[in-house]
Amino acid sequence: MDNKKKFQLLNLPTEYMMLIVLVVLCIILSLLKPAFYSAFNVSTLIRTISWTTIVAFGQTLVLLTGGIDLSVAGMAGMSGILSAWFMVNAGISPVIVIPCVIILAFVCGCVNGLLITKVGMIPFIVTLATGQIFTGIIYVITQGHPILGIPEGAVMLGQGMLFGRIPYPTIAMIVLCIVLAYVMKYTPFGRYVYAVGGNKEAARIAGIKADNTTIYVYGISAVMASIAGILITCRLGTAQPTVGATWVMPSVTAAAIGGTSLAGGRGTIIGALIGGCFMGVVQNAITILAISAYWEQVITGAIILIAIAIDCIKSKRIATS
Repeated sequence: MDNKKKFQLLNLPTEYMMLIVLVVLCIILSLLKPAFYSAFNVSTLIRTISWTTIVAFGQTLVLLTGGIDLSVAGMAGMSGILSAWFMVNAGISPVIVIPCVIILAFVCGCVNGLLITKVGMIPFIVTLATGQIFTGIIYVITQGHPILGIPEGAVMLGQGMLFGRIPYPTIAMIVLCIVLAYVMKYTPFGRYVYAVGGNKEAARIAGIKADNTTIYVYGISAVMASIAGILITCRLGTAQPTVGATWVMPSVTAAAIGGTSLAGGRGTIIGALIGGCFMGVVQNAITILAISAYWEQVITGAIILIAIAIDCIKSKRIATS
């Protein structure tokens, strides 16, 4: 009976397993450091989680198709810089600038998809190169200097709170999570993404336009990175050239921890949310427990290795079952 229960536990979806671990971790931290569940720390934590988790939503879609998007860091930074430049230097309203920058991001993401599907280039190389282009554009525009004087209306998007308690970036994260989770579970597009990631040739034979699906997925990934970049720029009140520069690994890590297979075809948006929350809590724990920040990369690397190892074990079990 005990062995049967263990077997059933191991066969739980990865996101459920990680949710259990996350809850246990939060309980332990609350007992060790009561400051963990203070209103200030919780507010800071959920706001910090928002940026990389939004990026992870887009990365999850890309990983589901068997690809990877290394351009999200450059896209996030470029979106923040462009939106700030047009608001400050051109005096254009944030209501106009922000949607236009997000549309531009979608077009750039679709270009990634076109190069991958129509030209036949490898996702790793394409997104690495375009990420460098986006980063280069940042420094061409800023010359390495931050853009100051972002309008108060835009700053409120990053610093404001609903009912004085819930940060607007967190609300954006939750709304995007609900929308994307619904799309992936209940719409034909969601089914197409899983089909393409599971077996692209079989998807084509079934009449699915695999190339179009892939192109749109990279477009959505760029939009998620753009939204995150704009929100954190609004939060800071200045456009820093280095915004989002370290977001590639956390976005992949959050998706992998949440159960997204790096081989494609398996994973959920809810899993990415859980993975993003887990990474945020780990980083917060390092701070409140006064652990040297130098250990953060070691711990993050170990976590992603464990997540990938679990994914490989599950994949082998599925293949042999």
